[in-house]
Amino acid sequence: MIFVVKHKWIAIRTTLFFVSLLPLVLLIARIVVNELGPDPAKTLATETGLWALRFLLLSLAVTPLREVTGWTRVGVLRRMIGLFAWFYASLHLFVYLMFLLQWRWYEIFDDIIERPYITVGFSAFIILTALGITSNKPMMKKLGRNWKRLHRLVYFAAILALIHLTWILRTDLTDAVLYGSILLLLLSYRMIRVARLR
Repeated sequence: MIFVVKHKWIAIRTTLFFVSLLPLVLLIARIVVNELGPDPAKTLATETGLWALRFLLLSLAVTPLREVTGWTRVGVLRRMIGLFAWFYASLHLFVYLMFLLQWRWYEIFDDIIERPYITVGFSAFIILTALGITSNKPMMKKLGRNWKRLHRLVYFAAILALIHLTWILRTDLTDAVLYGSILLLLLSYRMIRVARLR
């Protein structure tokens, strides 16, 4: 029985891994057939940024899903989902460096200082990087209680990412409203949960 359950979860995690790579595969396919529109760099930046936010929100939804459904094992998937949020955020930064800055590294800090939406987005990326680096078991043991305190910053990263997205989209705020509503629900659930525990 234990053998069957173990292999079932290996299959679930493997499936999740390949499904999470699908957005990247589809983006590459669009690049190959030249279907990224009149401004390919902007499309790539927008799409990778959106997927980073989507995975981030999905990782935040794991705990409510686990508590509402009673499906405790779903918590095991949260780490992988969170790492994919970091992965797509890294791709988003890569697109920005490669196509928008054209590898002019010396301009990065000027952009961070002079452009607020870059400041906000880069701050979110720094938080996700810290969370990604410390997401393994050795770091959990090393940080102890501080690990949970650090990983609570994921909510702050999500807020910053949403502000970054809103600033970039400007004219069409449909996505910003949609993901903002989801984030508001998740934050509300978290606050109610904390209030009940206290």
